[in-house]
Amino acid sequence: MNDEPVLLREPREGVPQVTDTLEGFEDYCDRLSAASGPLAADAERASGYRYGHDDWLIQFKRDGAGIGLLDPMVLNAIGVDWGMFNRAVGDATWILHDAKQDLPGFAQLSLTPHALFDTEIAARILGLHRFGLAYVTEHYLGMTLAKEHSAADWSYRPLPRDWRNYAALDVELLIPLAHKMTIDLKRAGKWEWACQEFEYVLRTELHPRRPHAVPWLRISHINTIQRDRRALAIAKELWTERDELARRYDIAPSLLLADSSIIEAAQAKPHNARQFRAIRSLNERVRMHLGTDQDKMFERYAPIQRKVKPSVWKQAIQRALELPEGELPVMPAPEGGATQVNAPKSMKLWQKHHPDRFRRLQACRALINQVSQDTHTPPDVLIKPQIVRNLCWTDNPGARDVAGFLEEQGARPWQIHLLAASLTRGIM
Repeated sequence: MNDEPVLLREPREGVPQVTDTLEGFEDYCDRLSAASGPLAADAERASGYRYGHDDWLIQFKRDGAGIGLLDPMVLNAIGVDWGMFNRAVGDATWILHDAKQDLPGFAQLSLTPHALFDTEIAARILGLHRFGLAYVTEHYLGMTLAKEHSAADWSYRPLPRDWRNYAALDVELLIPLAHKMTIDLKRAGKWEWACQEFEYVLRTELHPRRPHAVPWLRISHINTIQRDRRALAIAKELWTERDELARRYDIAPSLLLADSSIIEAAQAKPHNARQFRAIRSLNERVRMHLGTDQDKMFERYAPIQRKVKPSVWKQAIQRALELPEGELPVMPAPEGGATQVNAPKSMKLWQKHHPDRFRRLQACRALINQVSQDTHTPPDVLIKPQIVRNLCWTDNPGARDVAGFLEEQGARPWQIHLLAASLTRGIM
């Protein structure tokens, strides 16, 4: 491998056009059916610009079929049969980088991979220090990818050539990359580990995105006002108003009102026009100044932003201020059961109030770190830290079936086999 990585500027077979016709879709399916081997896949969204997390472009490559850039919005509108795509690919392994990001969108389109290879998961299991696609391709193939359009507004049409080039490059190297990583995984004795991780992600993530049970609680830093029920009411009302407007105008909620503005208003509780005007972010259009080409993309949404007047936020706050005490929201208690424990993350709390549990946690961490060194695998890949905290937080852990607990918490068989005995000793 050269000391200096080669910057891959465009795919070997050139930059493809976007497929947005029934004829073009059927032609690409025919090419996929006649080809062989795994399928490289990726998707692009416009989450920072448009409402929701829909895929606006999906990219594929299969040896013998070339790269296909498909416009799912247009193809859905003209009624394509995504089952044709599934049949053309058959039981081929789909190669993705960070599959959790893309599988829900594929499921929304009824695309159904039968097997998965995730190059990010493989990189983590192999102990790489960085996991981005550009770094991993540089490490294994001596090539790096330009990432200047990763945050582009992929709903924009027509897609510029350099954007199409960027999207195509994301799948150009995935097939040879997966091949080399497979060799390394088998050499390190970690192939079965990786297969179990791939199967787990495919099984748990291949479904349309599920709405959050209490979506307004996802406001950033909502915990700063969790003890103030009136502030929570303001935050909830502003979030609800913002979400309805964002859905109506198909614009990212953050382009109408930032989460930080919601928290500021909830804390200030403006009771009159003067206090409301003092919160500048409620009275000004959201402007994004990143000093890049993205600024122009954000400005395309200025006409929509101007439709939403400050009075809508003022009215939402007023409704929350007038809400009777008995109807004010509260932060829900964490869900939990006999095996679904939600142990706290604060080590100060463990150390000060639960020294015995803290001692067990430290012992378990030391054992996991030893296994990590022995297997050259990061500790958080060996097992999720939250699972270990949950194990050590439970009452009478010495009587617990550790292997069964780990399984119920979502650990995979390879993790249980590797750690159950050590963790059993650690909690005694």
